[in-house]
Amino acid sequence: MSLSPDGRIARANKRMSDKTGYGRDELVGMPFQTLLSVPSRIFYETNISPLLRMQGFVDEVAMDLRTNDGKPVPCLVNVAERRDADGSLLFTDVVVLRAVERRRYERDLVRKRDASRRELDAAAETAQLREQFVAVLGHDLRNPLASISSGIRLLSQREDLSERGQTVVSLMAGSVLRASELVDNVLDFARGRLGGGITLSRNADGPLGPVLEQVVAEIQSVNSGRVIDSKIDLDENIDCDRVRIGQMLSNLLGNAITHGASDQPIEVRALSDAGLFVLEVANGGAPIDDAARRKLFQPFFRGEVRPNSTGLGLGLHIASEIAKAHGGQIDVTSDTQATRFRFEMPLVVAQS
Repeated sequence: MSLSPDGRIARANKRMSDKTGYGRDELVGMPFQTLLSVPSRIFYETNISPLLRMQGFVDEVAMDLRTNDGKPVPCLVNVAERRDADGSLLFTDVVVLRAVERRRYERDLVRKRDASRRELDAAAETAQLREQFVAVLGHDLRNPLASISSGIRLLSQREDLSERGQTVVSLMAGSVLRASELVDNVLDFARGRLGGGITLSRNADGPLGPVLEQVVAEIQSVNSGRVIDSKIDLDENIDCDRVRIGQMLSNLLGNAITHGASDQPIEVRALSDAGLFVLEVANGGAPIDDAARRKLFQPFFRGEVRPNSTGLGLGLHIASEIAKAHGGQIDVTSDTQATRFRFEMPLVVAQS
C-alpha cells in the first residue's frame, strides 16, 4: 500500500484487503496507524518515523497489524519514501509480509535460550555443591590421616620391630604421605574452583633451605630405592610462602618418582641468582612428547602421559598455581637426556 503525506492510505492491493479484513474502499483514506496495534503504533512514532526522515527507508521491522475484528497479525514491514525532484514527499510505500512462522521461530529461540540458561544455572549450582563436598571431605580426611601418621611414628621408634615389621611401617608411612599430598591437592583445587585461589602467607622471616631439605628427606625416606641428588644453595632468606614452595617441591618430586626412570637419579637444585629464585627438579627416562607437554599443567591430566600412573593428576596443576601466585612460572623441557621442571620467581627486594 501507499500512504499520502498526511499518513492516510492512498492505495492498497487486494492482498492487503484480504489479510486485514477491510474492503479496499474502506482502506483508502484510513489513517495507516489505525491498522497498527498499540505497541506497534508507539514504535512507529518513536523509531520508524525518525528513521524515515533521516534515511528515507526502513527494512524488515517486526510489527503487528490489526484486522477489522481486532486480531493481531505478526508481520515484517518495509517502508520507503518517494519524493519529487524538489524533495517534497509524494508517497510512503509500505510492503507488509506476514511473519507468523518467523515470529514463532523467534519465540522458540527465546524459549530454548531461557531453557539453556536454566540448565547452565543448575549445572553451575551442582558443580559448586560438588566442589564444596570435595572441600569438606578433604578437610575431614586430615584428622584420621594425622592419627595414622602418629601411630606409624610410634611404631617406627620401637627397637624390637622385625625386619618385616619395619618394611610394613615404611610402606604405611609412604601411603600416608601420598594420601596427605592427595588431600592437600584436592583442597587447593577445590578452593581455586570456588574462587578462593591459592592462598599465600609470604614473608622472609625464616630460611627456605631447611624446608626444602625436609621435603627431600621425607620423600627419600619412603622411596629408599631411589637416588635423589639435591643441591640447595640459598644464602639469603626468600620472600615467599615457605610451606607452599615446599608443597610445590613435593609435587614435582612426586611426579619425578612416578614417571622418571627408576635406575637414574633425580636432581633437585635450589638457588638464588640474578634477582631470581630458581627451583629445578630433573629426572631421566623417556621424553614427554610435545602434545602431552602442552597439557601437563591442566587439572586431572595424567593418563595421556603415563597410562599406568596413579593419582588424580592434580600435582603439577597445583604446583603451577603456586608458581603463578608467587608471580613466577614453571617451565618444562624434555629430551632423551632428562625431563626438567624449572620454577623461576623474581626476588622481592626489601624496602629500606
